[in-house]
Amino acid sequence: MSRQTIETAKELKEHIIELIALEPRFASVYEQVGVPNLRHNAGGFQQLMRAMVGQQLSVAAAASIWQRLIDAGLTAPQAIREATDDTLRAQGLSKQKIRYTRSLVEHDIDFAALEAMTNQDVAKTLTAVTGIGNWTAEMYLLFSLKRADILAVDDLAIKVAAMHLLGLTERPTPKQLKNLTQDWSPHLSAASLLLWEHYGFLRNKTAVPL
Repeated sequence: MSRQTIETAKELKEHIIELIALEPRFASVYEQVGVPNLRHNAGGFQQLMRAMVGQQLSVAAAASIWQRLIDAGLTAPQAIREATDDTLRAQGLSKQKIRYTRSLVEHDIDFAALEAMTNQDVAKTLTAVTGIGNWTAEMYLLFSLKRADILAVDDLAIKVAAMHLLGLTERPTPKQLKNLTQDWSPHLSAASLLLWEHYGFLRNKTAVPL
């Protein structure tokens, strides 16, 4: 089950219906937001590098630096191996981001092999890279590998939306949220997507992972 995927909106809807049977409080969320956008991406080295580049930056600043790296031909492992730190810094990467990027290159992840790994093994492989934490691993599992049973417990918006949905008095920790939602499996990705949309509904704005 840990390698099951959600490929289409139709499959997501089926997961949502089954999730609502397990947790009826999602029914009102579903009525509000409908079937969320799956937001799938191609994954791979560039996806993770871009995520690292964007850490703790505004969307605009991250996009600007990423475009500079693209223009300089510095978004592939071999190019980064051959580049000096000064060259990378000139494109806007901080000393810390350079260290993260070089760690990603050094780990030489077999991205095709991730497809066959369990969720736990994927997370272990990704978080071995300096600069990749649980949140980034969760995003990769959800949007790049399309896994069906991932709750992004390290995401701020998820925690806020879950607090509201479950009637909690304070924002849950990742561990608390895992314990509170374990009965939602194997439909945790549907829960993540609905919770992001619910957060957006509560804040009256487009929901994005935080």
